[in-house]
Amino acid sequence: MPERPPQLVLENRGRPIELPFHCTAEDIRWAGMSCTEEEPCPIFLELSAAAHSGKRTVVSGNVHSESVTLYSVLLASDDAGQTWGEAHERIRGAGIDRIQYLDAETGWISGEELFPIPQNPFLLSTEDGGQTWSERPVLRDSSEDRFGAVQQFFFSSKTSGSLILDRGKGTDQERYALLQSENGGKSWNIRQESGKPLRLAQAIPAGDWRVRADAISRSYHVERRQGERWNSIAAFAVRLQACKPPPLEAIPDQQ
Repeated sequence: MPERPPQLVLENRGRPIELPFHCTAEDIRWAGMSCTEEEPCPIFLELSAAAHSGKRTVVSGNVHSESVTLYSVLLASDDAGQTWGEAHERIRGAGIDRIQYLDAETGWISGEELFPIPQNPFLLSTEDGGQTWSERPVLRDSSEDRFGAVQQFFFSSKTSGSLILDRGKGTDQERYALLQSENGGKSWNIRQESGKPLRLAQAIPAGDWRVRADAISRSYHVERRQGERWNSIAAFAVRLQACKPPPLEAIPDQQ
């Protein structure tokens, strides 16, 4: 699993920022991609949500090929979008999306591994305003079925939270599950199961920050609502560096 580059700084120069991505031979093998020097595999950035706490803006998303999610991405800015870095290491095969800040220090982001199918759902949690994030598995018992995706979650306090899990089992009577936590998402207990979709009584409220896809510039805009207008503070390019096999090392002459 690649670690977050400690000195990575992406500058906002008024045009879509391209997130650095270097596809390795292991990435190609793991994802089962057929990339060649002549026909490299296109790679894309997808951003899902934005939120703000204190002076820090965070944006969730993933990096993917045309068919496979490769890594989660969590971007952060402390200067109103002028510079950006990555607030958490990229998680292979995972995507992260919904963000809830309860107060200036406490927040959560939902995610799951998406390859080959949604499984191993988790939350990222912070207690320092998004400076650091901890990964919290939703399903901890090794005997539990690991398949599923987080459909909704909501915390009413620093300790009390609820979550809806879609296990993706068709018409099975246990496809959907309501889980509750009383320790800030460190562990979860199943409270209800159903073959029909479940909904939480409370949902994450719409905030003053959002992500908007812009087809003309082929980018995602991170926007802040000011009065009745949404103003873009930064944009990120959808298209990233393509995947292709690394060059073969020169074979030394045998004499």
